[in-house]
Amino acid sequence: MTLHDTSFRGFASDNYAGIHPEVMEAIAAANGGHQIAYGEDVYTARLGEVIRAEFGEQAEVFPVFNGTGANVVALTALLPRWGSVVATSTAHIHTDEGGAPEKVAGLKLFVVPTPDGKLTPELLATEAWGMDDEHRSEPAAVSITQTTELGTLYTPAEVRAIADAAHASGLALHMDGARIWNAAAALGVPFREFTTDAGVDILSFGGTKIGALGVEAIVVLNPERVSDIVRLRKTSMQLASKMRFFSAQLLALFDGVGLRAAEHANAMAARLRSALEAGVADGSISGLDFSQATQANAVFAVLANDAADRIRARFRFYDWDRAAGQVRWMTAFDTTEADIDAFVVAIREELAR
Repeated sequence: MTLHDTSFRGFASDNYAGIHPEVMEAIAAANGGHQIAYGEDVYTARLGEVIRAEFGEQAEVFPVFNGTGANVVALTALLPRWGSVVATSTAHIHTDEGGAPEKVAGLKLFVVPTPDGKLTPELLATEAWGMDDEHRSEPAAVSITQTTELGTLYTPAEVRAIADAAHASGLALHMDGARIWNAAAALGVPFREFTTDAGVDILSFGGTKIGALGVEAIVVLNPERVSDIVRLRKTSMQLASKMRFFSAQLLALFDGVGLRAAEHANAMAARLRSALEAGVADGSISGLDFSQATQANAVFAVLANDAADRIRARFRFYDWDRAAGQVRWMTAFDTTEADIDAFVVAIREELAR
């Protein structure tokens, strides 16, 4: 029984999209018969092989239910009980996880304002201090997001620079890869080049936003930096009993589905940005500007709130900073050219009113 309008399209989040059809097929293919529970199945074993091929022979993978769980467990594994994490002020672990890292892991976040959502060694240095000060929570890890919450990308060289600065100060490096497929598609390089080889110690690996059904993973890239994730995953309520269905989805993503989906989503964001920029350039669109580069599947625009509200009545999306008139438009694996073209028409019409 279908309860929703399947023609409804939005630009609020790639989480609005359904399950990628090929991922759905992978779930069905993994069904039937019995497999050992809690990860002792053939699909999870195969996933481990794929992860090692992608990230290096030392890599270990731990599927979990969601991105919050992946981030909390990963950061907990890096920190002593008195430790803290340095991140940007826009980081998901700071703004959108309901305080879960602090409440569940008991850690402290030191956040740094940044105009483009990206940390640099210089910005990191503003909070990576006081390791011997008993009155200050000890910075023990850095967390960066790829792609960032502002839709921007870290190049492999930029990740390496942060990793080197972090490691020189005794800090581990965590990457929140909620949209890592979009980053890989945009960079055009293997995952390993901007993770393992760039000095990342542990990775929260996204699946849901690119078309999976509620599965993410923790990928340990440097086992020497982490403590017992096997027990942490269980005590953090992130251990799936029927894990074969989690692993089967991730296997499908690695079998070409993830990159194809990300390339398409990125292309749709580029189409949206290009169409609007062309209108601004020829004068047929006014009252619209852009606040960030469009490097993956996010477009950040600035327009009057009343115009945004009228457009939103036709296509749902989120305000990012209402005081500044900044909105976020996201594309997904199932966004079509027709969707983009209809959205551009709506933006044109409402801005002209």
